[in-house]
Amino acid sequence: MIRAALWFIAFAATAAPLEPDHFSAKVYPVFQNGNCRTCHIEGGLAAATRLRLPPPNASKAAIEEFGRGLVQLIDRQTPENSPLLRKPSNIEKHTGGRLIQPGSTEEKRLLEWARHLAAHAPESAAAAPTTSQPLGGVRRLTHSQYNNTVRDLLGDKTAPADRFPPEDFVNGFKNQSSAQDISPLLAEAYNKAAERLARNAFPGGRDENRLLPCQAANPAAADCAGAFVRSFGARALRRTLTTAEQQRYTAMLLTEARRSGVFLDGARLVIEAMLQSPKFLFRPEPGGSGPARGYEIANRLSYFLWDTMPDQDLFRAAAADELSTSAGVDRAARRMLADPRARDAFDEFLSQWLRFDLVLNSVKDRRLFPQFNEELAVAMTEETRRLISDIAWNDRGFMDIFTTPYSFLNADLASLYGLAAPAGEFSKVQLPPAMNRAGILGHAMFLAMTSKPGETSPTVRGFFVREHFLCQTVPDPPPGTNSNLPPMLPSRPLTNRQRLQEHVANPACAGCHTMMDPIGFGLEQFDAIGKFRGKDRITFFPTRETRDDKPVTVELDLDPRGTVSGISESPFTGPKQLGELLSQSPQCQECVVRQLFRYAHGRHEFPADQATLTQALKVFQLSQYRLKELMIFLAGKLATRERD
Repeated sequence: MIRAALWFIAFAATAAPLEPDHFSAKVYPVFQNGNCRTCHIEGGLAAATRLRLPPPNASKAAIEEFGRGLVQLIDRQTPENSPLLRKPSNIEKHTGGRLIQPGSTEEKRLLEWARHLAAHAPESAAAAPTTSQPLGGVRRLTHSQYNNTVRDLLGDKTAPADRFPPEDFVNGFKNQSSAQDISPLLAEAYNKAAERLARNAFPGGRDENRLLPCQAANPAAADCAGAFVRSFGARALRRTLTTAEQQRYTAMLLTEARRSGVFLDGARLVIEAMLQSPKFLFRPEPGGSGPARGYEIANRLSYFLWDTMPDQDLFRAAAADELSTSAGVDRAARRMLADPRARDAFDEFLSQWLRFDLVLNSVKDRRLFPQFNEELAVAMTEETRRLISDIAWNDRGFMDIFTTPYSFLNADLASLYGLAAPAGEFSKVQLPPAMNRAGILGHAMFLAMTSKPGETSPTVRGFFVREHFLCQTVPDPPPGTNSNLPPMLPSRPLTNRQRLQEHVANPACAGCHTMMDPIGFGLEQFDAIGKFRGKDRITFFPTRETRDDKPVTVELDLDPRGTVSGISESPFTGPKQLGELLSQSPQCQECVVRQLFRYAHGRHEFPADQATLTQALKVFQLSQYRLKELMIFLAGKLATRERD
């Protein structure tokens, strides 16, 4: 900050007499109108380049500071040869294509600014980084966490949250704090679930789930009520109750028990009240001190590694202040990862990161894909889950998920892949090299999920790779963009590559589609449900316009060559070669770290998190990409004093 301030003073003292706010008023609109923001933003397709625009809500002062920082894109000797001009005009190869016409007013304004910076900016000038800081707050239990928590708290396995209003995906996940408000519909669902769960807590008037720490005989009713509130409350609210809470809930229990004459009725009322308490539905992030902080850390570890509430050992460690040291957190995390609940929690992460819901809810044209049904869709997700779990929990390199030459198939999937039925349900099967199928990119789950009902979609496949495996944000198309591809007729059939040429020809589309479509082109040998095809078979069904009596099928040759812009030497053909590129790519390795970080913290990363992400990537790489070591490192960071 000091260096940036000194540079600002020096710059202001030597600058030519331009009008106030010249850059923000005259030059910055060139970047805005040229659609530079679609890629040159934090997390954008071109985020790794030297040009990164400030956020949309940036102040005028921040925009002026950004303008001064553009000196790093200036050739001081010959400003007209600066990348600041040559890139957007595509004189120097620009992935986004030509965004500014040579000789235009926009180019003249950039040239004027380049000359100004070349003449007046100090040699040390550079854009000062933004320093957005995480915000404090609480996090609501996700639907998955709610189900698991009431299971472990009450022994209830009915998964009541499955009937709650669906959660939104934000930053690729359903647990992001920015989207965890409680709508009126969700509040009503919580109330109904609490009533039912409390009613069923003591089936037949028996304490089958051992919720009571004592026998509720009349002479000892008050003592038993207090003991129940202390023990159950500590588990339900996931911390020691305060004296006021203890007194309030105990009075509630005894009042209801006396009214009805049944002790368990009072206990049910306490359960119902606690399940509707914000202190049950939400959990605070670490920020306090003393015993309270230990419980906050225990909750963070448990909901990250187990997707449920802490167990007695974790509660004991919190109470004993064992989670205040790195060694204590490390011991707790390693114990937790050895527990079967860790695998279930990781499965939840996988289902969200890889969007299993998109294939489970997908619809395919039954005239073209009669074998696709709900059972096959479930099998597709199970294949991917088993492969990744096999790698993760057997301490193999996690980046092998993109290259592994084997999979876990059932008879339906084996038939889809053109293989003999395996010996058992989801047995391990070696994939013949000639199949050009390896890793999760060769799985029917990925290929079907990124396709349309009746055909493949190179754009969606490329989009998914960019966003989920490279952590690059692909912006929405400009308003009013016509995304429809040219219609086809039997007399003029076109492959997807030919139809998508329109995206490249349209300047408003080219910038993003040149980053996505070429990836999808390399996967075109696999159809909309993941079956290999030697040719593109296009079927035209009878319509009123064509008046044909029968479907007409046309076969076209496929060009399965693809590239990944931004990765050097990236030509590939098929999922096997694409998987090899991604597994060796530092961007993909870092993206795996980022995705797990976002899931663990329940938010997108901030610039202030970069040091943690850099450390995490180093730990991941030095461990030969073992997922457990990455999870243990991130668990340790969850226990630090940062305010999220």
